[in-house]
Amino acid sequence: MPTLLTADTAICADDPPWSPDEAHVAAAAFLARYSGRTLEAYRHDLRYYFQWAADQHLAVLEASRAHIEIYRSTMEQRGLAASTIDRRLSTVCGYYRFAHIDGRIASNPAQYVRRPKVEPTEQHAMDRGELGRFLFTAEHYDRAHAALAVLLGLNGLRVSEACATNIENLAFERGHRTLRIVGKGNKPAVIPLVPRTGRTIDLAIGERTAHRWVRSIGKRAGLGHVHPHMLRAAFIMAALDAGVPLRDVQLAARHADPRTTTIYDRRRQNFDRHAAYVVVAFVASG
Repeated sequence: MPTLLTADTAICADDPPWSPDEAHVAAAAFLARYSGRTLEAYRHDLRYYFQWAADQHLAVLEASRAHIEIYRSTMEQRGLAASTIDRRLSTVCGYYRFAHIDGRIASNPAQYVRRPKVEPTEQHAMDRGELGRFLFTAEHYDRAHAALAVLLGLNGLRVSEACATNIENLAFERGHRTLRIVGKGNKPAVIPLVPRTGRTIDLAIGERTAHRWVRSIGKRAGLGHVHPHMLRAAFIMAALDAGVPLRDVQLAARHADPRTTTIYDRRRQNFDRHAAYVVVAFVASG
């Protein structure tokens, strides 16, 4: 019996309400695990891959590792960024992994596909002083702006998580003020709110408003263009700079893979701890 392809899980906007194509059914089953921006990104990546397979006259569920390697090579030849290629391959690998788990294919052809090396981005991230200035400016903006700022910058929430907060999700557990959220991948979590956050959070905020508010606070603080994820990144890097063990930072950021946290660790440029200073002191004392 054909599996229903809903508007949320269909790869293409003009997909029929159901499809006998097993590859599309597998895609619907894979996409059904996600929502929001993650769903949109994965749907876009699968649409791109399905189109490539169609151009090669390749049945998606009959692809081999060599086919997927050729797909990667095609994207490299087009000059796509390594991060884009890695993201698209990650989606394809996830698709085949679950197609295999669901018994739609005998083996996973993407299991040993080579992924491109993604170098740390040069994207600007706030240092401790800039984060402090941003929070100070937000607190003198109004209470609602301050609540958003502390959720992002002091508790490291994703902007979607901060925007979905509700006063009813606040509670006290073991002496801590807590907030129940639904994280990435629809994973529920309970996070402790530091006192400063607990004093300022008082309402739920719409996501578009959040982006606009963060930009306006950044300009008022003299920090130029600031977007919500910069605050989450600042939280993670501030924790690392403060000496919090990498594993504890991973748990606080709710990263499923420690390699994700390590990216932030590589991204920070802590010149205060640069080896050159140690060498100078060592030579001078000789």
